[in-house]
Amino acid sequence: TRHIFRIASISKLITAAGIMKLAEDGRLHLDDPVFGPTGILNDSIFSSIRDPRAKQITVEHLLRHKAGFTTVHGDPMFCSVDIARKMDVPPPADLNTIIRFVLSRRLRYMPGTSTAYSNVGYGILSKVIEKVSGTTYENYIQENFLRPAGCFDMHLGHNLYEERHENEVRYYETADEELIPACDGSKQLVPKYYGGNHIEALSGAGAWVASPIELLRFLAVIDGDPRIKDILKPETIAQMTAFSFDTLPIGWMHVSYKGDCSRTGTLSGTSALLKKQHNGYSWIFVTNTSSWKGSKFPSYINQMINQALSTVKQWPEKDLFELQIFDQHEYIVER
Repeated sequence: TRHIFRIASISKLITAAGIMKLAEDGRLHLDDPVFGPTGILNDSIFSSIRDPRAKQITVEHLLRHKAGFTTVHGDPMFCSVDIARKMDVPPPADLNTIIRFVLSRRLRYMPGTSTAYSNVGYGILSKVIEKVSGTTYENYIQENFLRPAGCFDMHLGHNLYEERHENEVRYYETADEELIPACDGSKQLVPKYYGGNHIEALSGAGAWVASPIELLRFLAVIDGDPRIKDILKPETIAQMTAFSFDTLPIGWMHVSYKGDCSRTGTLSGTSALLKKQHNGYSWIFVTNTSSWKGSKFPSYINQMINQALSTVKQWPEKDLFELQIFDQHEYIVER
């Protein structure tokens, strides 16, 4: 129960919560432009913008995958060697370089007029959090969400097995997985999950590692359930979980008209599904192997968990999180 796993795109829910907290505190607005002279990221490194429409991208466009970025020629977050070569920097391309690269290309559509799932959009939001908060993305999330929620072993992950965190699992792929060239440009053939994908560049789009228990602790402070005090305001949580036929929710992947919310995460060597159900129960399934069901993984796991839940006739009434509470100082000493 204390092992930590890569949670892939479930990281986006964490990033979205960070952005919404900054909005609550009045430090940004969702309709703020992100790029250009009046944008949040008006730094000189992001000033070379090929498509003028990029200056119309707002924070909310990024949150809802409506910023106009394209993956027609591949997801930029997983093309670190090619991007490094095109931007004339040593591989692997870091997040700043990837953002510079997408700004040097034309958008797929006018921001706000369509939807296309975008990892790089949430990478950009990680930089927005850093710029507005004045601290690192990881530190802001830990100080404002994780530590208050009782989560002390959630971190941004690393590329290699040798760089893993103390309690982090080993990852595995299916038997037919092919090796790919390393993201560091060495041309060595490696597994995607250890050196093939540049995990560190994913940042708030997919780099968090967490234990299932601590991830549920995080969810408990943004879920609107009054039994555990939320960090976000009720109106913010309602905004993040509002049902819409034509717009993706904020941070979550799916929100049903009944109020069920789900967020999936998939990387080579990782499959995860987080579910907040309208009946008050929440759960996460996370594994250190790639999915053996492909794109059917979320529906398969959801059905399996629901069948398991239906067999439980009586649940404990005590707060099971209390059994996991320990003093932060004692935890650090133990670590």
